[in-house]
Amino acid sequence: MTTHVRALDLRVRNFTKQLQYLMIMVALMSAVPVRMLAQDGHAHLTSTQQLSPDQRQRANALVKIVREATERYRDVKEAEQDGYALQFGCVSGPDSGAMGLHYVNGPLINKGELDPWHPQIVIYEAQPGGRLKLIGADFLVMAEQWDKKNPGNPPELMGQLFHYFEAPNRFGLPAFYTLHVWAWKDNPNGAFVNWHPNVSCEHFSPQE
Repeated sequence: MTTHVRALDLRVRNFTKQLQYLMIMVALMSAVPVRMLAQDGHAHLTSTQQLSPDQRQRANALVKIVREATERYRDVKEAEQDGYALQFGCVSGPDSGAMGLHYVNGPLINKGELDPWHPQIVIYEAQPGGRLKLIGADFLVMAEQWDKKNPGNPPELMGQLFHYFEAPNRFGLPAFYTLHVWAWKDNPNGAFVNWHPNVSCEHFSPQE
């Protein structure tokens, strides 16, 4: 066998081995549970360009309802009067933007019910000078409570599936389902993803 043929044979064998490694990696990735993928907040990327006309109509309807339901909360004092209070500080990610300031309504969470007119959480972004700007809402139910009442039926709201967060998690909560609706600040990644790349915690002060 000539040197040229031996070199060609070696390259072919190396390529075959790399292809086998690649196939193994693909198989392993496909075996990762969906809930694990949802844990980092990158699952369920929903863009209106990816939706059918019916899905787009339902998505727009949900955003519209959330805007109407939370309009009065553009003044954070109105939200506080209705039982919402800041929890978790300002939630940000190392490379995914932020979720902002979560004002949580404990009694609504304890009910474990989903109603587009009554989100469990309203979300703000701190602005220069300390003003808070309403940017969206978050629907949240505890997984144990929901699964007990709805076995085999993960939560959804007007066609939008919720994201699952395992425990332990960064919020110190039991496992829960959540759906962000960026009704007041457009998200280029979709209206219902967890992280907003254009939201920042830069102007948040813990004393606020």
